[in-house]
Amino acid sequence: MDFALVFKQAWPMILEGLKVTLEISLLSIAIGMVIGLISCLMGLSKIKILNAISAVYVWIIRGTPMIVQAFIVYYGIPIIVQQFNPAFIISEFLAGTITLSLNAGAYLSEIFRSGIQAVDPGQIEASRSLGIPSGKTMFKVVLPQAFKITIPSIVNQFIITIKDTSILSVISLAELCNQAKQYSASTYRFFEIYIIVGLCYLAIISLLMILSKYVEKKVSYDRRKK
Repeated sequence: MDFALVFKQAWPMILEGLKVTLEISLLSIAIGMVIGLISCLMGLSKIKILNAISAVYVWIIRGTPMIVQAFIVYYGIPIIVQQFNPAFIISEFLAGTITLSLNAGAYLSEIFRSGIQAVDPGQIEASRSLGIPSGKTMFKVVLPQAFKITIPSIVNQFIITIKDTSILSVISLAELCNQAKQYSASTYRFFEIYIIVGLCYLAIISLLMILSKYVEKKVSYDRRKK
């Protein structure tokens, strides 16, 4: 075993894979937050059809493996679209972003819902008594507080999303695990390269966990101060 040699040889591939992993994770969590918020508001709406759409979306995403979702997006969507546009293709990065965003959105929907429900109902009643419309109350009073409450959970979801990028190697996305797979296939240095890749994930996740704990303490302190 020669970790130094493997690291030296594989470093360009690791760096490229790390870049793709972080890019797709950041993009997916950003899109996922938008999807999650929309799904959450639909779920809390008084309109039953919106409730049903949100519930079915969350049920499907949370009830199926992400690897199946990735296959459906990468192989299924082109088959459907090519019926109307034979030249249509979908890149691994786009398919991966769609998969991760939909997946993160379903979980963030539940996170936002719990955050909104944690806001003191008295504040909503006070806003209504002042004649503030319900929509304005939600966006000006409830959501800012709910978002603050859910920040630690959002960071945790970001951690999960980073780890989930490894699943996207099944659709040949050139993320960290796929780069390690390519290197090991040509050198047969499986043990060393996957230990190095594991340490890369561990370093990133550890930093995010520290950030999550700091934010959690900060939010708890702000609540006590109030």
